[in-house]
Amino acid sequence: MQFTNRSNRILQPTKPWFVYLSLFIALILDYVPVASHSGMMPDWVALVLTFWCIREPLYIGMGVGFILGLLVDVGGTGPMGPHALAYVVLAFMANALARRVMWFPALLQALHVLPMLLIVQALMVGVRMVVGEEFPGWRYFLSSVVGTALWLPLTYLLLLPQFQPVNRDENRPI
Repeated sequence: MQFTNRSNRILQPTKPWFVYLSLFIALILDYVPVASHSGMMPDWVALVLTFWCIREPLYIGMGVGFILGLLVDVGGTGPMGPHALAYVVLAFMANALARRVMWFPALLQALHVLPMLLIVQALMVGVRMVVGEEFPGWRYFLSSVVGTALWLPLTYLLLLPQFQPVNRDENRPI
């Protein structure tokens, strides 16, 4: 199977401030209360954390995942710790699979992201059930599917600042 839709454009190095700004925006999106979303709202922090752990494993790792998880837990109404634990596991999986996932185009990368997001959600449900909460139902796991569907537009949106212009100056070698 041959994929020929790859771009010939060169990406500029990622700016660390943009990485952290995108994670902050994802955190704000997770804090926004959405009434009766019934599992259709993705976990924005998990999705953006996965993206940056795959694209920039030197900037983003398990420590950032833990801090973001604590911030999500503080902003939520559930017990303290499920998101922190889940995001650490997510960052570990994304960093471990980063080199493999980068070989694929963005559409096939989403197929690698789906199991990671499902494992994270299953881990959060497991922790919540251990502390006495009830099983939220299978619709809870739809947000992983929605997050996977958003992987392609999210990839292009987060890579947009890194693209070099198509019209280059002929006097410059790069």
